[in-house]
Amino acid sequence: MPLLPTTSYPGPPFWQSNGHLQTIIPGILRRVEGVQYTRERIRTPDDDFLDIDWIRKQNKRLAILTHGLEGSSDRQYILGTAKIFAQQGWDVLAWNCRSCSGEMNQAFRMYHHGDTDDIHTVVQHALATNRYQQLVLVGYSMGANITMKYLGVQGEQVAGEIRAAAVFSAPCDLESGAEVLDRWDNRLYRRRFLRALKHKVHHKNRQFPGRLQPERLSEVRRWRDFDEWFSAPICGYRDAADFYKQASAKNFIAGIRVPTLLVNAWNDPILTPACMPQTLAREHAFFHLELTASGGHCGFMTANDAFTWAERRALEFCSNYSE
Repeated sequence: MPLLPTTSYPGPPFWQSNGHLQTIIPGILRRVEGVQYTRERIRTPDDDFLDIDWIRKQNKRLAILTHGLEGSSDRQYILGTAKIFAQQGWDVLAWNCRSCSGEMNQAFRMYHHGDTDDIHTVVQHALATNRYQQLVLVGYSMGANITMKYLGVQGEQVAGEIRAAAVFSAPCDLESGAEVLDRWDNRLYRRRFLRALKHKVHHKNRQFPGRLQPERLSEVRRWRDFDEWFSAPICGYRDAADFYKQASAKNFIAGIRVPTLLVNAWNDPILTPACMPQTLAREHAFFHLELTASGGHCGFMTANDAFTWAERRALEFCSNYSE
């Protein structure tokens, strides 16, 4: 019954007084120094590419990191996670979703919350190096949803080298997530995400003329509008409702067969109670749910620490299942 009754998160600095500040400030003020990646470009089965960033120190353990929506391997939460794992005897692979490494991908396809094909490609590529005896997966926000869905889809067939996963701020119920993004107090996040995604739709339309309806971008008023008119058709779903059902990790958690920690904060401004699957956790031998009162979305800062609590918690949990 891994619904954790308590959390070790001590809370944010006193001046981060609400979920919005706890979400925004870490991305603005924090700077993780000293992480040096080596980039590799790999091909996907559909003849597209993924850019993956390595920290290699000849260790036998590898942490694979997945970023959030419109993020990259250079986000502070990814850099911090990469740094703390590398300091403690792990190699690190931080991969960039399609179009998130600074160059538009080549196929008529976009990354999304439910795409488990690309993380599988990354895992298989890492295993094919024959360097690693143990793998762990760490994901944030969209990357948390992707990671959990991937493990749920893999089920009993998951690679034996994958020992554990730790994910944070997972929008594992996408329909409720779309609704909460449309609230007036979340307009900052909605505008930021939609501005970037609309730019990519225009780029994709130039690559593949006639396959999209870019004129409808001006009609987008709600997050669901974008998913209905663009996310769903580009990603191969019938409509937004089908996309939300098929991409939400909550619908696949039951299949997870490796120890997996999900940490969500009750004051996360873009998650809802539907993203806190307590009943699933009570009934699941492998799924650990830790709910914090504060922390915001991918925040989890503490006072006077170079690392966030989430980064330390990910290392702690994953290390418990590695040698």
